[in-house]
Amino acid sequence: MQPCKGSARVQSNQFVIYIVRMDDHTDQIRKPRADAVRNRERVLEAAKLVFNAGGPEASLEAVAKRAGVGIGTLYRHFPTREDLFEAVYRREVEQLSELAEQLKNAKDPVDALRRWLHSGVEFVATKKGMVAALALAVQSGSELHAFSFERLTKAIGSLLDRAITAGAMRADIGPEDLLRAFFGMCYMHDQPGWQASVLRMLDVFVDGLRVQPVAKAKGRTAKPAKTAVKRKR
Repeated sequence: MQPCKGSARVQSNQFVIYIVRMDDHTDQIRKPRADAVRNRERVLEAAKLVFNAGGPEASLEAVAKRAGVGIGTLYRHFPTREDLFEAVYRREVEQLSELAEQLKNAKDPVDALRRWLHSGVEFVATKKGMVAALALAVQSGSELHAFSFERLTKAIGSLLDRAITAGAMRADIGPEDLLRAFFGMCYMHDQPGWQASVLRMLDVFVDGLRVQPVAKAKGRTAKPAKTAVKRKR
């Protein structure tokens, strides 16, 4: 038996044992793993862009081409269409959750909520594009649906609570109501360019939830007019 490079020789009675240094082997193992992680992220980002744009060009081949990998590499990471859909979907939900954390420190809490909702439109566009291009049937009662609704409700709830606490938004609406209204706006539009219409509707909707400051009357408060009483003849 020939010793490997960097090995140590230990002899005990009739047996000679070579203790191999694992540094070189560990480096060799880590490199392909890092490449695999990078390729996976490139595929996910490419899938987001391709399916967000939608249209007949949205396909797995287009995703692989945009990611700069072969179609075989794509299938090694995501053997089925459902696997790719779930990975992209979960990644988008996580990014929206992270965005909510970042926006907690925004100066204007209402504007922070508006920015989050605008980013949510991209999330829905990606989801709609994937469902159409991959011919998937998404079950509303699935574990993935429950996961996303819980995370998104928590994210939007944190921003809504901050706006209400600041006295900038009415307090008779909850995060579930707001989220359902948001998805309702997104899914009632299916024509090309629907995102622009939804963004405009969201602005009107958020402005309608603002608490308007009460204008103080200048000078003395006007007395209410007395009701005229008819005299009896």
